[in-house]
Amino acid sequence: MLYSKARDYVGTTKDKVLFDLYSGTGTIAQILAPVAKMVIGVEIIEEAVVAARENAKLNGLDNCEFIADDVLKALDNITERPDFIVLDPPRDGIHPKALEKIIDYGVDQMVYISCKPTSLARDLVVLQERGYKVVKSCCIDQFPNTVHIETIVLLNKADM
Repeated sequence: MLYSKARDYVGTTKDKVLFDLYSGTGTIAQILAPVAKMVIGVEIIEEAVVAARENAKLNGLDNCEFIADDVLKALDNITERPDFIVLDPPRDGIHPKALEKIIDYGVDQMVYISCKPTSLARDLVVLQERGYKVVKSCCIDQFPNTVHIETIVLLNKADM
């Protein structure tokens, strides 16, 4: 359900370069890759990146690149510019300096997936102050009988 909703929010990706930041094992990147020009995933956990590369290979995807690095550092070294960004950070949200770098790309749309509403709310304040608007959002309960939920938010540049 989570990945289906994320895919729905991303929309048309034909001929686009997508960044999947905090990509884990690359599941979202691989869902988007068949209909994108290129997907670049960044994840700090090396084992997850190894799994993402292996999964992409097993699925015959040759337009995925996975980088094992901290998003804050990796964004300084990626030469491609994204047309769309998917964010799925850890519970603490996005490092403020990384969020500024993400915003500086100026993409028209982003999807933010969060497992902690308070860090999402904090990051959304910054994104909205910098010209993004929440278009729609959805909560998905992947952890029944707990207080934990996943939230997906579609953001557009306010001038769209």
